[in-house]
Amino acid sequence: MSAWGWRGPLSAVLVTGPSMAPTLRHGDALLVRRGGRAVRPGDLVVAVFRSRPELLVVKRAVRPADGGWWVRGDNELVTDDSRAYGVADVRGRVVARYWPRPRRFSDRRV
Repeated sequence: MSAWGWRGPLSAVLVTGPSMAPTLRHGDALLVRRGGRAVRPGDLVVAVFRSRPELLVVKRAVRPADGGWWVRGDNELVTDDSRAYGVADVRGRVVARYWPRPRRFSDRRV
């Protein structure tokens, strides 16, 4: 995933890879909000693993853990999530996909 600047409360990020399929696909462009309401289980989030601080990822928040979050991808066949890298620190919450098929992400799934 790549981010286009983290200025202000909203930022744009681009999804790379298949770990969030079918919810998100490679090439989807997202709006991410920093701050605002607290993250809840089921939210889509942008996070950084403590064991891999250079890796910015989009995943689903599962549960709070050790002052951070346990996060997982929606694609069960890809394990590049907390199962491999441990606890992550959330940088923002995904609020919408604006390209290629606009969609708001207010519905949560665990």
